[in-house]
Amino acid sequence: MQGITVRKEEVSDIKAIDVVHMSAFEGDQEVGLIDSLRKSSSFMPDLSLVAEFKNRIVGHVLLSRVRFQRGADGMDILALGPMAVVPSQSHRGIGSQLVKAAVDAATEQGFAAIVVVGHPEFYQKFGFSPASRWGLHCNLPVPDEIVSAIELKPGALGSDGHVIFPSQFEKVY
Repeated sequence: MQGITVRKEEVSDIKAIDVVHMSAFEGDQEVGLIDSLRKSSSFMPDLSLVAEFKNRIVGHVLLSRVRFQRGADGMDILALGPMAVVPSQSHRGIGSQLVKAAVDAATEQGFAAIVVVGHPEFYQKFGFSPASRWGLHCNLPVPDEIVSAIELKPGALGSDGHVIFPSQFEKVY
């Protein structure tokens, strides 16, 4: 959309990012999740993106490392989330721009896949499919139908894998 810029988070953006998530989720659980992820080895500063409109931060998406395990084999993939847009700006396509930019950034950094817990009908627009397509399960207590994934490298997810989200996510789900 016109007038929206997506860029990497800067330290000076943290308070505005917190406001975005508090207004979108009507609480501070996601703020706590983001804060604890920033302090962990799962956090990658280049994959925390903000959307600006008229010099104001109106959206944020975070990609962080999660472990993908299939039998004895494992690798790091990414989890998308939390992602939020200020409710008054939600009609501008900001969330879509953030997801597209996140997928592009993950691809550029060479990651094989992204998993997301959220509204499957929204994420399917960007190439995500139900995680059950690959027989994927995760350690979070969420219904399987709200877990989606996308392979950035064909064949990366194989079948019957397990996604292990860091313990920080358990406080939100």
